[in-house]
Amino acid sequence: MTDQTYCDRLVQDTPYLTGQGRLSEQQVDRIVLQLNRYYPQILTNKEAEKFRNPKASLRVRLCDLLSHLQQRGERHCQEFYRALYIHAQPLHSHLPSRYTPRPMSFLAGLGLAAGLALLLYCCPPDPKVLPGTRRILAFSPVIIDRHVSRYLLAFLADDLGGL
Repeated sequence: MTDQTYCDRLVQDTPYLTGQGRLSEQQVDRIVLQLNRYYPQILTNKEAEKFRNPKASLRVRLCDLLSHLQQRGERHCQEFYRALYIHAQPLHSHLPSRYTPRPMSFLAGLGLAAGLALLLYCCPPDPKVLPGTRRILAFSPVIIDRHVSRYLLAFLADDLGGL
C-alpha cells in the first residue's frame, strides 16, 4: 500500500463501497453496531440509530456514514476499515485503495524481451556457439509473464522454422 491516510483511502473507496450490491444491509448494520458498541466514541447511540434507520435507503445511510467518518478524522476511518475487514473480508480485499498497479514488472519484462529479440536479430546464428540457445529462448515465454511472451514469440516466430 502507499502512504495514504485512512481518510484518503475512504474517499477513494467510497464509490466502490456504495456501488449496487457491494454491502448488504446486514453487513452495514454489523459495521455500525461494532463502531457503536466497541467504540462508542466513534459512533454515539443517536448516530448509530440514524445510520441503521430502515426507512432510509441503504445507499443513503452508507453514504452518510462514510462522509460522517471522513469528517470525524483518521481514527474513525481506521476503525471503519477494521470493522469492514471483520464483517466483509472479501470486499475489503478488493478495495480500490488496496490495489497498487505494478508497471515496473511489465516494463522489466518488456525490456528483457526487447533485449533478447535484439540479441537474436543482431547476432547471426553460429552453430558452434551454444547450439541449444534458440531452443531455450523459444521455450522461455512459458516461464515469463504472458504480456512479455507475446513480444518474445513474435520475434522468435521466424527463427522457429529452422528447429
